[in-house]
Amino acid sequence: MTAEAKPPKISIRGVKKAFGPKVVLDGIDLDVDEGESVVVVGGSGTGKSVLIKCILGILDADSGSIKIDGTEACGASRQTRAELIRKMGMLFQGGALFDSLPVWENVAFGLIEAKGMNRKAARPIALENLHKVGLADRVADLYPAELSGGMQKRVSLARAIATGPEIIFFDEPTTGLDPIMADVINRLIVERVKELGATTLTITHDMGSVRKIADRVAMLHDGKIIWQGPVADIDTTDNPYVQQFVFGQEEGPIRIGGAR
Repeated sequence: MTAEAKPPKISIRGVKKAFGPKVVLDGIDLDVDEGESVVVVGGSGTGKSVLIKCILGILDADSGSIKIDGTEACGASRQTRAELIRKMGMLFQGGALFDSLPVWENVAFGLIEAKGMNRKAARPIALENLHKVGLADRVADLYPAELSGGMQKRVSLARAIATGPEIIFFDEPTTGLDPIMADVINRLIVERVKELGATTLTITHDMGSVRKIADRVAMLHDGKIIWQGPVADIDTTDNPYVQQFVFGQEEGPIRIGGAR
């Protein structure tokens, strides 16, 4: 007798989301298995951030199903939603650090606010996670405005992993970084995620990030997942949308802005 297969860590079926007449997500189907790193790619304005916000419950999907470990998140009670959120970490586009808090309190925010840990106990955990992203103790008492963009991104990563989440979302993790620092951040993401054994869902248009961190890639276009496959297949697929996006070609089925 074979053991019953585990459900996907994240299972999305038929998710739709519109803002007035503008349909952003038009029946999204996507699974992310436990321990897997899935990257969703697509042009600006294709709904990548909306997808993550629907999974997190920041936005309510108009219809469809989003399950975390087999538990339905759409329409879930506040208690169920809170239990699901405790499994998650997030690195926001632009970092989204709290300007009024020193670095260590930014890193410890989830420990203090969500898990009820006292500040004295949370500080050494924050320092440990700063070390994991290559930052020294002296950075802990600085404020975000005193840090470079690359250092801010490292602090954001430290905050995302500090609670030991089972699932981590990365929203454009290398935006605004030079190519060298972007590669450093990608390497740190891979190392820290592997260390945690976490499941990750990343949205980006940076193909360097895709190749470095993805196990599997899904492309979002016109509100639907139009292609998905192993990261090794993105350069050889005959899907014209993926080809145009991956190789940055002006000509192709994806219309640019108001172009005919």
